[in-house]
Amino acid sequence: MRMPALCCLLTILALVGCADSVQRVGTRQPVEPIDRRLAITFDDLPWVMLRDAPPADLASNHARLLAALKQAHVPLIGFVNEGLLYQDDALQPERVQMLRDWLDAGFELGNHTRWHSDLHAVGVDAYEADILAGEQLLRPLLAAGGSSPRWFRHPYLRTGRTLQDKRAVQEFLSAHGYRIAPVTINSSEWIFAAAYRKLLDRGAGAGEPARLREAYLGYMQAKLRYYEHRSIDLLGYDVPQILLIHANELNASVFGDLVAMIRKQGYRFVSLDEAMKDPAYARPDLYTSELGTSWIHRWAKAEHKPDTFYFGEPETPSWLIDLAGVGANAE
Repeated sequence: MRMPALCCLLTILALVGCADSVQRVGTRQPVEPIDRRLAITFDDLPWVMLRDAPPADLASNHARLLAALKQAHVPLIGFVNEGLLYQDDALQPERVQMLRDWLDAGFELGNHTRWHSDLHAVGVDAYEADILAGEQLLRPLLAAGGSSPRWFRHPYLRTGRTLQDKRAVQEFLSAHGYRIAPVTINSSEWIFAAAYRKLLDRGAGAGEPARLREAYLGYMQAKLRYYEHRSIDLLGYDVPQILLIHANELNASVFGDLVAMIRKQGYRFVSLDEAMKDPAYARPDLYTSELGTSWIHRWAKAEHKPDTFYFGEPETPSWLIDLAGVGANAE
């Protein structure tokens, strides 16, 4: 009778010891919460559709967008094309006021060139001239509030055909007080916006715009997950993401839902400044391809990642490309 009792006692002591060991191991190695961060940036201020003709509902949609941005309580920066402030070479005061509205809301403004120039098409000298032309109104507008333009976003995300061109533009920007604003979450949001404008122009019923907004949110969620996974595969962690979208009717309608979706994925919103503190953004940008692409893909190209690394990026639905009328090769 003594042997079974002794064995039972030893078993209990062993179990207690294992439990204590597990507890101590857990104490030594706590699980750190994942800090997912994301900065939102807007291109083509004051309004992207001004490249063609001012829409009749511009004022109401601008007010709607600004209201949604303020209600979201997230840090934002918008990149300005000063050429959009003019119509038939005449400065439009109401468009300048649209920029003041951004500043009055507490948001930052950056330079996106005057005419949305393509560096690869116009060359370094013309590109640098367009950068300076893009701050003729922006710089004094910011100076009135005690600041100056600090960030520059390359149109089309084309940053130079050669390393020599890239270096020349980088040195020019640095000499004028600018830092380049990267993008990690690159998308065809502009195609969704073009299709949405088509629906508004033709007076579509509530069902079609609602379907498009739902498709847009699903697409952006898939893009967010895709670039999160690519970052983890490349860097071992989810880099603070930088999202590029535009000032347009679609985001005026759906921005609040977009922010809610991103928050539901576990992200908190940070400024572009905070995102750029991550050491990944100190990596050299050696990318010289025609395709304007995510900085995550640029870093992967520099490390000679195989083609399979880039597989699985979400595609824009074909029905939406047809609706936007931008052609099958738009992406």
